[in-house]
Amino acid sequence: MTGTDRDPTRAEWGKRSADHSEHHFLAGPRSRLHEFGRVLRIMFEFIRGFRALHFLPPCVTVFGSARFDENNRWYRMAREVAAELSRTGFTIMTGGGPGIMEAANRGARDAGGLSVGCNITLPHEQSHNPYLDRFVEFRYFFVRKVMLVKYSYAFVVMPGGFGTLDELFESSTLIQTGKIEDFPLVLMGREFWQPMLDFLQQRMVREGTIAQADIDRILVTDDVQEAVAHIRKGALRHLQDPGREAKKPSVLLGEKGVTAQTVGD
Repeated sequence: MTGTDRDPTRAEWGKRSADHSEHHFLAGPRSRLHEFGRVLRIMFEFIRGFRALHFLPPCVTVFGSARFDENNRWYRMAREVAAELSRTGFTIMTGGGPGIMEAANRGARDAGGLSVGCNITLPHEQSHNPYLDRFVEFRYFFVRKVMLVKYSYAFVVMPGGFGTLDELFESSTLIQTGKIEDFPLVLMGREFWQPMLDFLQQRMVREGTIAQADIDRILVTDDVQEAVAHIRKGALRHLQDPGREAKKPSVLLGEKGVTAQTVGD
């Protein structure tokens, strides 16, 4: 890692919000009127996210650390895999910040693909990365997490910290419990992930807390082409579902579509 441990901007990015709504929401019960108002604000936050992202072409969400700079090997790998996915026709979606998120959005830009970011409202001294075609800010972390999952047909998980692990295990749990389809889930960076995989295999599977199938559905690789081929094959199964045809914007509602190539072209 080059310089990332000494970069306070990258280390602190996204840890604080300019809006304290979620902190207040999780701080215990308030008056009935206050809680009702909170429900309405959360509802409108979802609606705003739906309107911003509803007409995106099929997305692949890339998760990973905000702390890596462009000289880091995982940054370079994320940039490469995002570029290849973009050339396949996917929209690249991230949290919109620095590090792996920047690398993935940058890779999409390199390939002429669509690049999207979603995050919480940032403090004035922090900003999203410069490689975004569309960026949506949310007050509530859980609304952001829903958006990163709802519009994606696959998930690429690069090396990262607690936030990345949270996103990895939440996606795994949603697939395991059938809350979302069995979309491709790819871990890039075998060396980084191997100790965790050993724990899952040797402790959790052995103790019966997860099944072997829960691990087998995850592709772990360092090969960009293998990752892209796996994602393309898995996503195409779901793209052929008649219920997932492209949505058309309504002029009456002031909606605007997004033009992009078809996945598989």
